[in-house]
This record gives sequence, structure tokens and C-alpha cells, in this order.
Amino acid sequence: MNDRLYSVEEVAERLGLHVRTVRNYVRDGKLTAVRIGKQYRIAQADLEAFTGLPVPAAARESTVRQRHSEVSSIVEIDAIDRTMADRVITLATAGVQTHDPREQPMRIQTIYDAERARLKIIIVGGVADTAQLLAYLEGVLAS
Repeated sequence: MNDRLYSVEEVAERLGLHVRTVRNYVRDGKLTAVRIGKQYRIAQADLEAFTGLPVPAAARESTVRQRHSEVSSIVEIDAIDRTMADRVITLATAGVQTHDPREQPMRIQTIYDAERARLKIIIVGGVADTAQLLAYLEGVLAS
């Protein structure tokens, strides 16, 4: 059994309502709450009954912080012709698109300067995913 109690403010934020609206629901008996001192507390089961939906796990575990790491990488490649730059851009884009959506999101941006024959790739993502993408890029550039 989960004894998690939510404040009126937390419920209002989760439901996208104004705090007064949630208080009115409590006062009208539409939302069951317990009064502790001068404040109302809403049990998780009562919130689920009110909304008809379970409270997301992320909301239930909001007090537990998850470790998050992210890598920002800038790869500059000089003396690269347009054909090779297109090949590298296609590889990098495909690497991001085949990325598992349940994992940390990965973002990429590419800029090719034809005048200088320079390709710049900006990668933002998880450590392992970024390392794997960089290894793929190294393999293509070494060939």
C-alpha cells in the first residue's frame, strides 16, 4: 500500500488546474482529502479515484532523484568534399533515428561549409550512445 499524500498545490499542478479549483473540489466533496492543521492532503488512491487514472510512477517517486548524465560533442572535419560530408551526415542522422526512444534522447545538428570544405557535427546525448556514434563516425572517416 502506498501512503503517499499530495498537497493541494501538487494536485493542481498534476491536473493542470488552479489551486482554488482543487480546494473547491475538496470542499464540495468531489475530491476526498484529509485536513492536517490548516492544509488539505490528498491520498494517492483518492487522486486516482478522482481522475480515473493511476498516478504516473514518476510522480509517485518524485522524491527519488535519478542520476542524469549528458554529453555535448562538437566534431569538426576539415578537407571534406560534399559527397563524403553527405555520407557522414546520413550516417550520423541514421544513428540518432535508430536510437531507442526509451533511452535518453539524442540530438544532432550538422553544418557543412562548402567554401572551407569543413563539416561540423554537434551531438547531444547520453554517454554510451554518443560514444557509439563517435565510433561509427571514426570508422567512416578512416575508410
